[in-house]
Amino acid sequence: MCGIVAAAAQRDVAPLLIVGLKALEYRGYDSSGVAVLDHGVIQRVRAKGKVREMEALYLANPFPGGTGIAHTRWATHGVPNEANAHPHIAGRVAIVHNGIIENYVSLRAELQARGHVFTSDTDTEVMAALIDQRISQGMKLREAVLATVRELEGAYAIAVISRDEPGRVVGARRGAPLLVGIGIGENFLGSDAQALIQVTNKMLYLDEDDVVEITRDSVQVFGLDGHPVERAVHESELSSDAVERGEYRHYMQKEIFEQPRAVADTLEARIGPHGVLPNIFGIDSDALLQATRGLHIIACGTSYHAGLVAKYWIEEYARLPVSVEVASEYRYRDAVVPADTLFVAISQSGETADTLAAMRESRRRGYLGTLVICNSPESSLVREADLKLMTRAGPEIGVASTKAFTTQLAGLALLTLELARRNGLDPQRYATLCAELQHLPRAIESALKLEPAIIELAGEFIHHQHALFLGRGAQYPVALEGSLKLKEISYIHAEAYPAGELKHGPLALVDEHMPVVAVAPNGPLLDKLKSNLQEVRARGGRLIVFADGAAGMDDMAKHGAMLRVESGGSFIAPAVFTVPLQLLAYHVAVLRGTDVDQPRNLAKSVTVE
Repeated sequence: MCGIVAAAAQRDVAPLLIVGLKALEYRGYDSSGVAVLDHGVIQRVRAKGKVREMEALYLANPFPGGTGIAHTRWATHGVPNEANAHPHIAGRVAIVHNGIIENYVSLRAELQARGHVFTSDTDTEVMAALIDQRISQGMKLREAVLATVRELEGAYAIAVISRDEPGRVVGARRGAPLLVGIGIGENFLGSDAQALIQVTNKMLYLDEDDVVEITRDSVQVFGLDGHPVERAVHESELSSDAVERGEYRHYMQKEIFEQPRAVADTLEARIGPHGVLPNIFGIDSDALLQATRGLHIIACGTSYHAGLVAKYWIEEYARLPVSVEVASEYRYRDAVVPADTLFVAISQSGETADTLAAMRESRRRGYLGTLVICNSPESSLVREADLKLMTRAGPEIGVASTKAFTTQLAGLALLTLELARRNGLDPQRYATLCAELQHLPRAIESALKLEPAIIELAGEFIHHQHALFLGRGAQYPVALEGSLKLKEISYIHAEAYPAGELKHGPLALVDEHMPVVAVAPNGPLLDKLKSNLQEVRARGGRLIVFADGAAGMDDMAKHGAMLRVESGGSFIAPAVFTVPLQLLAYHVAVLRGTDVDQPRNLAKSVTVE
């Protein structure tokens, strides 16, 4: 992984490919490269580091050509360097690849036994060598790609060119996204619509095991058996303006401040004066939701934290049992599935490898059905689910998720209310919760006004190397999310605990050098949390408390700082209290001088296991 762009056009494509790669920089990567075919010669430029470094090498010695492939790489096999950067060339073939080929070691050994000399440590070069070998045996490029992918185990999205077939690019996908951009006298491949939106808004999304062949005048899709198949063309609603940073210093800051609008968009036409509107999860949702007697929520990273919040909500208000699990763990254990359990997958991209594989595995395990909460309407997860709710967050460029998280919470709150209504929640209580949820965009807007105070607070944070985050009840997952944001972008080691666990170990870490961040909205657990914070004070810990004005909290500021957050109600408080923690992580990272939008070692969409 991480990003693919390819083109067959009447014009020189290298500049277009480089623009496409720049649109994919948000995904995280460590090297990049471009290969272009012209008059039977493949010319290539690769570089470790940012796209701009590769672009400078290209501009110093530009090359023409209307057929090309390009890639940003996030290292899986082999260290980040020029030799391991894509595209890879073997004989007459050049290839770019997202994913992991699990049987590459045995394939590589077979090729070496036949005399092939490898120039990289990657699994990708194995595919190039196999395709080239088959072309030398008389196959056309498409036939050679088909024969090769049938041998592969693992996940891949690839784009391949051959010096013997100018004007032609062949792509294939399994377990990693790949789409076609359809232009006028030119066609494109990309791993993400954002890579292509500068040249076309007409997109064709490939299904699992599809192989596609593009020229400047045609697009043909084939199944793994080599027979042609039909795939629908969609007009993308994404605009190039949506991925511009505007007045903000970083995409992450822009996306934090987009949350009131993004959450409002998620709720629009889904909740009204009398509650959640019908069929918002799909026209077939009524029977499935009515039959649901439990939920199993599967997700990764930030989406997993959203699922943990939903567990508190659904069990309290809908009185249904909920289990929440990290997708990578779920896949490899034999989970017990109670009767009438709904499988719920949460993903920003809809292509997260572990989550997608978990949902496919769920088909075998006898769930009632599948529901996906996602931000990408044409993603694999969404296409394969029984029910779905799109979060409408819009493009999220910063690797550290912000508006995707709060819109996921908004979507999960809608699910909670729908299940609660069906399971006998008191109508007055239901109406109160619906009113709270409709107030959420305004409550987030109010929380954003804390930015000046948080900037001042961030100045105290930058000299620390460790931090603890505490919360109770539904605020514990918020503490988890706050600690994740801080470690992701500032590189400060941070951990989160339910506050009641302090005395069971973490209290040993507390001293004057350990900031302790507490999420403390008013509620039935607040007095318990106050006692936990007194334990921190007694050991000289530096307290940073986010509270909503409950009695007795002002005293906490004597040993640290307290910022007032207007929660808008206990139901929506987890989403509201997330916002100041995002701002804290952001401004600490800015002061520490880290790469906020593209933190080291991380990728936006994790499409490999």
